[in-house]
Amino acid sequence: MTLPLMPKATAVWLVDNTTLTFEQIAEFCGMHPLEVQGIADGEVATGIIGVDPLANGQLTRDMIEACEQDPAKKLLIAATAREYLDTRVKGGRYTPRARRQDKPEAIAWLVKYHPYLPDAQIIKLIGTTKKTIDAIRERTHWNIANIKPKDPVLLGLCSQIHLDEAVRRSRPADAPEVAAPREDDEPFASTGTDA
Repeated sequence: MTLPLMPKATAVWLVDNTTLTFEQIAEFCGMHPLEVQGIADGEVATGIIGVDPLANGQLTRDMIEACEQDPAKKLLIAATAREYLDTRVKGGRYTPRARRQDKPEAIAWLVKYHPYLPDAQIIKLIGTTKKTIDAIRERTHWNIANIKPKDPVLLGLCSQIHLDEAVRRSRPADAPEVAAPREDDEPFASTGTDA
């Protein structure tokens, strides 16, 4: 099933603005019902701003109202949104100059939380070079002291759908799922010995 863009932010909006059941929201957003209940209780996703799935065309008001009336119904992503979310990004893409300094931080995030991702996948997701990836992995990047890992989806360098697909394809069978990083996580840890 195709998940909405920014599923957790979508779940926050649905909890705050609808009377859908936790199970309906969880299934639509690809989450566990207890996680959705945690959002409703204010224990999970604190600080995440809800994203309106009606405004970005992922749901219709009629679909939400029908599911509110019948708890057995499932929310389905709109057909036009499904076509967009299922498309693959091909070829190079232009990154504005203001966003180019974000690429090393996105690479650091991918290297920290998904170390098994091959360089080719990172190059395709972020639109960077192998030389930059190697410099960040080896901590020889010219600006390594100022690089703090940041989620490439939040930076706008790739979509959550494409990131999830790359991680799913590259994750070894014995690798544990990495928990979503919190804002209070410590910065990119050094792999070598500290002087």
